[in-house]
Amino acid sequence: MENTHDQWIAQTRSWIREVVIGLQFCPFAAQPFQQDRIRYVVLDPAPLQAVLEAVIKEAYHLDQEPETETTLLILPEGYADFMDYLDMLDLCEQLLVDQGYEGIYQVASFHPRYQFADTDQDDPANYTNRSPHAMLHMIREDSITRVLEHYPDPENIPERNREVARAKGLVAMMALREACLSS
Repeated sequence: MENTHDQWIAQTRSWIREVVIGLQFCPFAAQPFQQDRIRYVVLDPAPLQAVLEAVIKEAYHLDQEPETETTLLILPEGYADFMDYLDMLDLCEQLLVDQGYEGIYQVASFHPRYQFADTDQDDPANYTNRSPHAMLHMIREDSITRVLEHYPDPENIPERNREVARAKGLVAMMALREACLSS
């Protein structure tokens, strides 16, 4: 069965619910998710120029729509190679700087083959950033700052997440991701 934009969004929402919120990888995701304040934009196809244009368009959208907490740009096709994805991510981040958005928005990265530089490919810790599809998560920096002021020990969130993923194990993390793709 061919995927549609609605299916890609449903898979992404399932991943957020079951993995990001369910495993508490992002302790700040539950509220905007439950309040339906996350914007989902599917780019298919997603050539580089279209991605760059979408990043700026979403920055404008976030400027104009304060009720939208964050945007997920879903790139289901075109960035299967993780290194190509990272190259595109670098260009998106530089574009935000060039357009005067440094300190206003940041881009978090999620990819089906995400791999931290200091890990093996099969390290369950990589699943803290492995998503059903390549994604760019545009986040309001002021929102992060506000939330972190009230969160104990925010510097240890990444390490805690890696520990949780490793405790669950590779098979369980793979199964969670696959379950989201079945949504």
